[in-house]
Amino acid sequence: MNFAFTEEQDELRSTIRAFMEAKSSEEAVREQMETDNGYDSDVWTQMAEQMGLQGLHIPEEYGGSGFGYVELGIVLEEMGRALLCAPFFSSVVLAANTLMQSGDDAAKSAHLPGIAAGSTIATVAFTEPNGKWDVSGITMEASGSGSDVTLNGTKSFVIDGHLADLIIVAARSSAGVSLYTVAGDAAGLTRTALSTMDQTRRQAKLEFSNTPATLLGADGKGWDVLSTVLDLAAVGLAAEQVGGAQFVLEMAVQYAKDRVQFGRPIGSFQAIKHKCADMLLEVESAKSAAYYGLWCASEMNDELPSVASLAKAYCSEAYFHATAENIQIHGGIGFTWEHPAHLYFKRAKSSELLFGDPTYHRELLAQRIGI
Repeated sequence: MNFAFTEEQDELRSTIRAFMEAKSSEEAVREQMETDNGYDSDVWTQMAEQMGLQGLHIPEEYGGSGFGYVELGIVLEEMGRALLCAPFFSSVVLAANTLMQSGDDAAKSAHLPGIAAGSTIATVAFTEPNGKWDVSGITMEASGSGSDVTLNGTKSFVIDGHLADLIIVAARSSAGVSLYTVAGDAAGLTRTALSTMDQTRRQAKLEFSNTPATLLGADGKGWDVLSTVLDLAAVGLAAEQVGGAQFVLEMAVQYAKDRVQFGRPIGSFQAIKHKCADMLLEVESAKSAAYYGLWCASEMNDELPSVASLAKAYCSEAYFHATAENIQIHGGIGFTWEHPAHLYFKRAKSSELLFGDPTYHRELLAQRIGI
């Protein structure tokens, strides 16, 4: 077990950071926030064709590169640092992982190559208007069997659901919670983009009315797959949160050095020193939790469920606290729309709630380790 990044992984990080700085500047992020789709299709194509990012951890037999979850985590961390506006998390972390965990070879062959090539935007729809993130929240009904299955109900908070070509839906059949694939243009599917606080990550409400669907994996075994995918997603989101937290820490420290008050930099005042020191401690601790989670995910070991909840809870609070303190250190300018501090603040708040808030994950952690 080695918790230091290899030379190749460090090289990957520097390459991704350079790409993100060029393609996901603050100006580019603000521009994409105003568009209907919420991302730049040219950059998305570059990510797939030149960088191979969408297929990074997809097996080579399905058109990917076959790297591990640690490499994917490095990419997510750099994307979180740059607030990348793209359907990457929904397609790669949620949908691709669900397909890979499903054990359905036909579905993998049908859908993974498109995701790896960037030609298919995919997502997973499991949360409903009740707002629950666990199995009890899945009430949508699936009728029929075999190739004649229809779905009825509503899914909410679906990441990039308004533009996905492929939607993996969790619903209840007579056998229990099952997963189904639905085409983005399927009959009876109504997609409504939601107005969200964080405009850098789009969400949608999906309404299904006798919508045709195809069973993914084994009937009634959907939650077994989905619970693992949600653990992988929690770890991926933790890595993304760490990237954002590190960036706002750097932003705050730089401002404390540059801003002069009463003839001296504000960083020389004890109150500001303490804020920066506390942020540093929390961000470094968050990195430890996220990186350990990535290692567990790459090994798919028994620790993954508990470590995923631990990382999600800690990194959520560390990121949100860092963004709030960053605004405080910047003072009046930090509260304005013109400053990027509020973009990170909003991303931190939405990420904190995504897949369950810290309280939910601490309770889940307690259950998983038998407390």
